Amino acid sequence: MEYMKEQETFYPIGTLDQFLPQIGRTVKWREWEIAVFRTSDGGVYALENRSPHPKGGPLAEGIVSGHYLYDPLHDWKIDLTTGLVQLPDQGQVLTFPAKVEGGQVYFAAPAVQTAQS
Repeated sequence: MEYMKEQETFYPIGTLDQFLPQIGRTVKWREWEIAVFRTSDGGVYALENRSPHPKGGPLAEGIVSGHYLYDPLHDWKIDLTTGLVQLPDQGQVLTFPAKVEGGQVYFAAPAVQTAQS
């Protein structure tokens, strides 16, 4: 399911110089913990900071190589652009649109749903 661009709301999460190339940084936004990565070519990617491995774990401490993230606990290779775990492993991480404008890093937050009963 694709995001509908006209419904995206981008939120500032820091300046570009606060996100070092190839090093993850954790950003908290409401109930979400987001792992943000800046690649060596200047791209910025935002993923939920939770490994899709059955045992879980954080992703922000992973190693970035090109447009791939290596899960720090399980060494799964994850595509930063899609969140898909590469074969022979399988799974997917929730990704969020991210962009840089005027030296500021933004990400599109997930829709906030509250449980009411």
